[in-house]
Amino acid sequence: MDKLVLVLNANFEPINVCNTRRAIGLILADKAKLVINGRGLIHTINRDYPRPSIIRLDRMIHRPRPRNLMNRREVFRRDNWTCQYCGKRSLTLTIDHIIPRHLGGEHSWINVVAACAACNHRKGGKPLEESGMRLLRQPKVPPSSAIYVFGHHLHENGEWEDYLNGW
Repeated sequence: MDKLVLVLNANFEPINVCNTRRAIGLILADKAKLVINGRGLIHTINRDYPRPSIIRLDRMIHRPRPRNLMNRREVFRRDNWTCQYCGKRSLTLTIDHIIPRHLGGEHSWINVVAACAACNHRKGGKPLEESGMRLLRQPKVPPSSAIYVFGHHLHENGEWEDYLNGW
């Protein structure tokens, strides 16, 4: 019941991800319809219910475009879990401010990169030019497209791909 279900708006735009229990509740309350049943059935005493993979809301929900929250995990995801100074891939990365905060650097998408502990220590509290280090890629704000926002769930939910690529 904890498997993720993609929730589509009435116009088939991806708007959220919920668990199977919530999706079945929306279907039983006639607030959503099943789009894809890629997971078999849920057996109860009286009846069998399809286990949804994708549902679509019956009524259009107007909401602003989702924005990516700036947190450690999202910075690491944007930088593909790779140190932006030496290129080493790791699950134990740190956050580095290109222009240090004590020198007026902001805590923003374009001033923050993933760095391994060794590179972060070597750079210290110096600006990039002073440290003699170079970035592999210039940081940028990640896209707020559906494939980026929900795409990290595709490895276990391949049937979502057609619905995410159109948005």
